[in-house]
Amino acid sequence: MNVNNNLAKETTRGNDVWLIIGIILLATNFRPSLTSVGPLVNNIRNDLHLSNSVAGLITTVPLIAFAIMSPLAPKLGRKFGSELVLFLALIFLIIGLLIRSSGSSGLLFAGTAIIGLAIAVCNVLLPALIQQKFSKKVGLMTGLYTSALGTFAALASGISVPLSHGLGSGWRGSLVFWAVLAAAAAIIWIPQLRNREKPKNINMTEAKEVWRSPLAWQVTLFMGLQSLGFYVTVTWLPAILHDRGLSVSTAGWTLSLLQFISLPVSFLVPVIAARLSHQKWLAAITSFCYIAGFGGLMIGSKPLVIMCVIFLGLGQGAALSLALLLFGLRTKNAHQAAELSGMAQSIGYLLAAVGPILFGYLRDVTHTWITPLLFIVITSVLMLISGIGAGRNKVVGDSPESGEYLKAYK
Repeated sequence: MNVNNNLAKETTRGNDVWLIIGIILLATNFRPSLTSVGPLVNNIRNDLHLSNSVAGLITTVPLIAFAIMSPLAPKLGRKFGSELVLFLALIFLIIGLLIRSSGSSGLLFAGTAIIGLAIAVCNVLLPALIQQKFSKKVGLMTGLYTSALGTFAALASGISVPLSHGLGSGWRGSLVFWAVLAAAAAIIWIPQLRNREKPKNINMTEAKEVWRSPLAWQVTLFMGLQSLGFYVTVTWLPAILHDRGLSVSTAGWTLSLLQFISLPVSFLVPVIAARLSHQKWLAAITSFCYIAGFGGLMIGSKPLVIMCVIFLGLGQGAALSLALLLFGLRTKNAHQAAELSGMAQSIGYLLAAVGPILFGYLRDVTHTWITPLLFIVITSVLMLISGIGAGRNKVVGDSPESGEYLKAYK
């Protein structure tokens, strides 16, 4: 009997190891197909004879796809099982990467849309799967996968141009390269298809509670406003820094520095947050980093630039990982977590899609950075308010602040 028990424990431990590796590899595919495009936009535009406004859609289309697909992902997970749906999302990601690099403008946008839909499914279902499989280690696992996500996001933006030269096929070869990473993740994920849990009958009342819950809306606003700040930063920070006296190349490297600054906190914050009775102070500190970073850029002082970038890097690394962790901490089970994840990311990425456009419009109208930066400071204050609410020791559908659910994550 002891031998059988030991074998069962070893098998479970081995399955967990493969699952952890699979989760990390899965997370490495969430951003490279998006962040690798920015440095290549001019080459793509010139090669396919696109206007600037049409070229700008290359980065907007995935965000719209995120908003459309995110509410549908939990339903797919409930019907077919999260493990299978995540595997199929990787397959569609590979297909999208291949189509996008085919060489015509129509296929470029069709492939980009498929990529956005596939990543949206992964974005929504992975936090819920972590809650389901690692309920006592959700903070650590969230830290691991957000760190992998951030590392490869920064790496992809840094090596996309060298890849376009080194592979000998220009921007097409650079963009299609990331299909190799997606294929590796899909292969490693195959064991989870054997170990997957069969879909169960779900209490739909719990799922519907999410959309009616003030707490869920606070989590959603925190997620959405931090996304808005992030996408405004990656879109406009180099231009702001250039106007503040930095060269074009230095401004680009400063954006990469910001992304690397965010990596340590993206790992540490969820680990710390999961051990706390509430996350209000973490949400507040994170929001103050946004306010200080964007507010400092309004002053226009060149010596303040690096300090502002540090604040933004710390804030954005902490905000994303904390928002993802809250999907599990503020819900009763994995299925409700998936529903909250879908809700928050759908609305969040709609805000993210609108943010850079509105920021640019304010810049065009006022011919100054003060007004658009004031706009993003105001959204950061709203993020502070919603973050304090989202950080309370409560779960959706649970009025008393008993904290019973949070104890499971310590």
